[in-house]
Amino acid sequence: MFKPAGLHGEDRLNRHPENLRSMAAMLVAVATFSVMDTIMKLLAAHYPAIQVAALRSLVPLPLVFAWVAWRGALRSVLQVNWPVHLLRAALGIAMLSLFAFGLKDLSLASAYTILFIGPILITALSVVMLKERVSPQRWMAVAIGMAGVLVVLRPDGSGVLTIGSIAILATAVCYAVSAISARMLARTDRIEHMMFWLMILMAIGATSLAAPGWVAIDPAHALLLCGLAISGFFGQMALNEAFARGEAAVVAPLQYSALAWAVAIDWILWQTLPDGTTLIGAAIIIGSGVYILYQEKDRVAAGHP
Repeated sequence: MFKPAGLHGEDRLNRHPENLRSMAAMLVAVATFSVMDTIMKLLAAHYPAIQVAALRSLVPLPLVFAWVAWRGALRSVLQVNWPVHLLRAALGIAMLSLFAFGLKDLSLASAYTILFIGPILITALSVVMLKERVSPQRWMAVAIGMAGVLVVLRPDGSGVLTIGSIAILATAVCYAVSAISARMLARTDRIEHMMFWLMILMAIGATSLAAPGWVAIDPAHALLLCGLAISGFFGQMALNEAFARGEAAVVAPLQYSALAWAVAIDWILWQTLPDGTTLIGAAIIIGSGVYILYQEKDRVAAGHP
């Protein structure tokens, strides 16, 4: 039904507090996931990628059960949109396995820089899957961001276009579709149910796939697994909150703050830094994301549709 422009502008203004809360949730998610990804990189040196994905899903389960019970959501846990939950679980297993595989060969900063195509894909997919409106200026920013990814990959063979980087690219695609599906689920399902079934289904699927080649867990890695549980739980909770409450095109670009975490962690743990070309590509991608973010901020402040 046709809606007057004035009312549409008011709706956009009313969404501003939700967008701000979602932005804060995304920043928390990025920080905690940076810790989680570091732990996954450490574990990937000792275990198969699919097993790392299984461990990522298994170890937070006690925290997930406790949180869902505390929120009083267990009684209605079966009343969910099953097809989308199954899709998210399949995407999650693929995403974690590909990411763990890619981290074996790439630094955290290089992996994150390639992964930055994810928010750009989310902005584009939000038009098709969520019917959100994206201005021509933001489409231009998306195109510039894609060019930045090419700068990082250097497909002429002189850069990081390897099997590992291709795995990270596939991870970004899975991430984008999963983030959009989370936004779709938020229209019908509780956030508690979204997190509960994502972790349960991923744990079942990834563990089943990893079982034939399962490597015995080294007791020396117990502390790493505890850190994986805590960071994975709080990171996923924050990520669900971010995409469930705010517009995808607004929240997604904040993932770029992960580069600062990655550079710091790479230097502290492995004494490595990204090369100049990677940093240039990252700057292009981040610049496009920041532009998208400020376009949205100005549009909301002006009450424009």
